[in-house]
Formats: sequence, C-alpha cells, structure tokens
Amino acid sequence: MRKTMIVLGLSPLVLAMTAAFAQTVYKIPFSSTGNTLELTVANTSPVSVSAIKVEAQQAPSWLRFTSKEVHLHRIEGGKEASARFSFAVDKSAPVNTEHTLSFAATARSGELWVKKIRIVVAPPDRFELLQNYPNPFNPTTTISYQLPIAANTSLKIFNLLGQEVGTLFEGERPAGHHQHVWDAGWVSSGIYLYQLTTTDHHGIRNVARRPMLLLK
Repeated sequence: MRKTMIVLGLSPLVLAMTAAFAQTVYKIPFSSTGNTLELTVANTSPVSVSAIKVEAQQAPSWLRFTSKEVHLHRIEGGKEASARFSFAVDKSAPVNTEHTLSFAATARSGELWVKKIRIVVAPPDRFELLQNYPNPFNPTTTISYQLPIAANTSLKIFNLLGQEVGTLFEGERPAGHHQHVWDAGWVSSGIYLYQLTTTDHHGIRNVARRPMLLLK
C-alpha cells in the first residue's frame, strides 16, 4: 500500500490550516490502486474540537476516492487525529503535470479550515503496447499503449503478408497513456497486426507488435 503523509494543524481560534511541508509536491504512482493519503489533524489549542468533517474537494475525475469524507468524533486540546483517504489513480491521468487538491475541515462550532496540497502523477515506468479491446472485434477496436517519456510515435496496421493496411497515428506523443480506435469496416475478416514504434529524445527506439482478430 502506498501512503502519503501530510500534517495539518487545526486551531479553533484561527480559521486556517497549516501544513508541515506546505511547499512539497507529492508524487502519486501512475495507474495505481490502494493508495492512502493520511492527514494528521493537530488541535494546537487547549480547547477541544468535536464533530470534525474532513472533505476532499475539487478532485479531478481520474483521482477516485473510496470516500471523499472522513469524520472525526473529537480532538482534545493539544492532541492529534488521523483522517485517512484511500484512492486510485486512473490510467487516463495526465502525467508530469502539477494539480492542486483542496481539503476542507469543518467543526460543530461552524468553523472552517481549508488546505490545498500539490500533487503530480508519475509517468509509467516502462514502454508497453496493450492488447486491443474488444478482440475479436467488428468493426471497431481500441488500441492502447503507454510511454515512460515523450517520443516520436507511429502506430500502424499490417496484414499477415506484411502489407501496411493503415496508419492510426504518426507524430510526437507525451509520456502517459494513449489510445486510438481502428475502424476496420472496409477490410475483410482475418488476423491483423498492429505495430507501435517509438523513438525518444535520447534516440532509444522501441518496437512492439500484437495480433488482433476481425470477425465479420
């Protein structure tokens, strides 16, 4: 399980949230599940705070929280409590791009604290061409792949004779997850091969090929 630890300070006398690492950008694993973001909520005053709700707000659609709310019954003066949020990161998340998450805490007294944290999704750790879906298909199918760094990319379709049937994409692609739809309505049934070729800025070349079955 991956865990991100963040410390927040609550005081019923000051309507503000503070963090021990306010300038930190937290790196989140690409296309991951079982992540835990743990907020340590510290009551820095001598007065107890009760019925605290900590809520994740303005989360992007690719960041899926198990629950966006955590309820804390009571925090005595000078004590701490933890608010744990479990979440998954969808493969569609943009990588190497900073995003801001907002957390709001409210108490029974009506006071409000807000804290924003910065996150960035790490790129995939390897080059990979995924199996098309659906397969077999008729007449469209989706081909997906992932890139660890930006690269000049081509995605082409071949028949079993090695003849090129079509080009789905040719150009520069950033790191992350990508997909293209092939409409094979104009070709006959049979086995076809799709080939992904990439060359990154360091001159490193990768080639991968997979078969797919068109049934009409």
